[in-house]
Amino acid sequence: MGKSADQVYKKVLIAGLTTLPPAVVRLILMSSDCAVLVLSLTLTTIFLHGVPADVWPPEQFWAYAATLVAGAVSVTLFRLHRIKLVILSASDVLTILHSSAVIASICFVTTWLGGGSRAVEMGIGVGVFAFAGLTGSRALAVKVLSGTRHQLCKRRKVAIFGAGTAGVRAASTLSRTTSAQVAGFFDDNRSLQGMEIGGVPVWSPEAMVSKIRKHHIETLVIALPDAAQSRRARVRDLCETAGVKVEFLPNSIDLLVSGAGPRLRGVDARDLLDRQNVDLNLPEVGANYTGRVIMVTGAGGSIGSELCQQLLNFRPAKIVLFDMSEFNLYSIDMALKRRAEEFGVDIEPYLGTITDRARLQHVIRSQRVEIILHAAAYKHVPMVEGNVVEGVRNNIFGTKRLAEVAVETGVSQFVLVSSDKAVRPKGLMGATKRISELILQDMQTRNDRTKFSMVRFGNVLGSSGSMLPLFVSQIDAGGPVTVTHPDASRYFMTVQEASRLVLLAGAFAEGGDVFVLDMGEPQSILAIAKKLIQLSGLAVRDPISGEGDVEIAFIGLRPGEKLHEELFWDPDNLFSTHHPKIFRAQEACLSQFEVAGLLRELQHAIDASDEDRVRSVALGYARGCSQTRRLGISHDVPVREKRCL
Repeated sequence: MGKSADQVYKKVLIAGLTTLPPAVVRLILMSSDCAVLVLSLTLTTIFLHGVPADVWPPEQFWAYAATLVAGAVSVTLFRLHRIKLVILSASDVLTILHSSAVIASICFVTTWLGGGSRAVEMGIGVGVFAFAGLTGSRALAVKVLSGTRHQLCKRRKVAIFGAGTAGVRAASTLSRTTSAQVAGFFDDNRSLQGMEIGGVPVWSPEAMVSKIRKHHIETLVIALPDAAQSRRARVRDLCETAGVKVEFLPNSIDLLVSGAGPRLRGVDARDLLDRQNVDLNLPEVGANYTGRVIMVTGAGGSIGSELCQQLLNFRPAKIVLFDMSEFNLYSIDMALKRRAEEFGVDIEPYLGTITDRARLQHVIRSQRVEIILHAAAYKHVPMVEGNVVEGVRNNIFGTKRLAEVAVETGVSQFVLVSSDKAVRPKGLMGATKRISELILQDMQTRNDRTKFSMVRFGNVLGSSGSMLPLFVSQIDAGGPVTVTHPDASRYFMTVQEASRLVLLAGAFAEGGDVFVLDMGEPQSILAIAKKLIQLSGLAVRDPISGEGDVEIAFIGLRPGEKLHEELFWDPDNLFSTHHPKIFRAQEACLSQFEVAGLLRELQHAIDASDEDRVRSVALGYARGCSQTRRLGISHDVPVREKRCL
């Protein structure tokens, strides 16, 4: 019984009386406020008329009754009994001031009408004492309950970088929780340093490491806009030095869309890219898709779903979702419906595979599709290496069938999502992407109804099955974090950048184009793994001393993987576009007879279930086409100097 009562007591204290029924909480607060009013009247009367009750004027007792009734009504009208005892804000204090002014006015009128003396002084005195009592009692309750919650819950210490509007709002939200206590702000603004905001000190970033260690801060919340990428990077570096976990506030657009208060998020793809996100906003993108019927294959995947979300902003007439996974299709359909209704965009989900010609013909014809964004593919390198026949059947022959149906049905644009693994491919997945490019380039030479284009980019951080979610899950499990090779590097981009690049390709396409994005320098996978561990508030385990939290294990390159990736075959054959960060690659292609021979050989090998032959043919053609004829594109200015893409 004692243990149960103790648990109830703690629960009430931790929740700030909110675990009690609302009527009980309001009754307690109302009783407390009435007691404050009685004390206010008593103190005022003593102050004006002396201590002995027998010399108080009789009308003073009528003032007690009238003021108590009026006070109870005022407390109810101003909803003072509904102020939650977890924080006392400026608006709460202002509400109490208004209520106290009303009580003072009623006390003055009652005393004056009753013929009492010093009515003005009575009103002022009661108002001042009431305001002090109502505010002080609540401030004391908040302080006591907050301290008790801290003792009982052992809240983690949190600091916030950025004492602007977002940071202050985050501090207010965190102070209401039972899990975190804001120890201080860090801010570059020297006029704020040394001051306090809501009782929380503002420190200089130069003192970050020492303050974090002195106050035992476990987490640093970064409340800076995404545009301040360089500042965010410097803060992350300091956090690595201090060994503190990093969390981020969502950007202002996310807050407006969600309609919620600040919600912390962990490290994501944008925080790991040591470069500015590429701005891919151009007017021609919207003009290309507005009012059109657009089909997205692989609509439930990482790239496909982001494409659909971004397409809504351009208000197409209809988005046709095509995916072979029922669950993925259901998920993206449900995710889009609400926004689609707001934008007046029709959403049509279809189950099917790109290898089924009849299904493709039915969907494209019935929906009168005008643009196809082709993101359906088997993309995981080891998985395709272990399923050679299905990988080729889906990625190569599926793309061919979809492209043929697009031409037959009069689709105006066809954009293929390709990969940097298509350049000098080592594995089968890259080979299937390169051959898909070659097929579309060949079809472009014999067709002028449909504009084919390809978009080639590196790894998409945060996509399903990619490195980032794998590393996060491994860190959460305590390690080890598996890295293929200490020297392995990749080009990385966010899913938002990748999807916008696909949309831009449709706007820039002239026919047979291969687009690549300037993605900066390739990044070390090992360095990203270390940074992710450190930004999670942990330390990389030293293999010799054994000190640290999370081990990094090297597992070797998997079948089909390269140590370093490339985005193009020859830097001298890059052409500029309307965007300074996007280039068009003029590359070698196969003749119609060579493509037909390639597909015939692959089909024979598939029919015989000869995986070795399938792999040999695909890799042979994909690697050996660089010296064949080039697709004629002369409408751009070539980029002569070698670029690091």
